[in-house]
Amino acid sequence: MITMMWWDHSGMNSWSYALMILSALLLWGLLVTVIVLAVRQASRSARTGPAAGSASPTAEELLAQRFARGEIDAEQYHADLRILRERHDHPLAT
Repeated sequence: MITMMWWDHSGMNSWSYALMILSALLLWGLLVTVIVLAVRQASRSARTGPAAGSASPTAEELLAQRFARGEIDAEQYHADLRILRERHDHPLAT
């Protein structure tokens, strides 16, 4: 009679299987979390543009802020805006 050798599942018991399953689930969970956070960060930065404070505001933006704060009146705002737009290097200049 020939006896078969059972290798006892490569020496793994129920705790080994549980640990293997748990570590696989943690690995996949970590991977999915990293991907989701990376996509959210990429979409947030694409939506908001460059970080605040990274680029200095344009002259028109500064003028608009002064007008919004009440430092200058509408007449002064429009006069200064016209002067800014008449510059030869302004994109809206004719």
